Amino acid sequence: MDFSNRKKQGHARALLQGVGERHMGVISTQVMQEFYVAATRKLRSDPLYVKEIIHSLMHFEVVSIGPTLINEAIDNSILQRISFWDALIVVAAESAKCSEIWSEDLSDGQIIRGVKIVNPFK
Repeated sequence: MDFSNRKKQGHARALLQGVGERHMGVISTQVMQEFYVAATRKLRSDPLYVKEIIHSLMHFEVVSIGPTLINEAIDNSILQRISFWDALIVVAAESAKCSEIWSEDLSDGQIIRGVKIVNPFK
């Protein structure tokens, strides 16, 4: 979530609220960690505020990253020629039977391991 762009922030909140209300949200422990680091270091947000945001995501299904997903992500990274971190997000989503991933980093419309990449801000 970009704290400096109010329009984008509002859109992100609406998206998260929508999936939360439909009980369809899935998040991985990796994404939670990356969000915390980006929000506190890059955006210089208050760590306790960011912790509250992460706490609000706990009602989503949480995919824990373990050795099996790490090994699958390594293979996925090599085969798809994407970063290990993006590959780990894909295999976590696949393991939770997600139909799509919201990402600004991967190619919008691309399908990887049966999961469609969607840029929600496009």
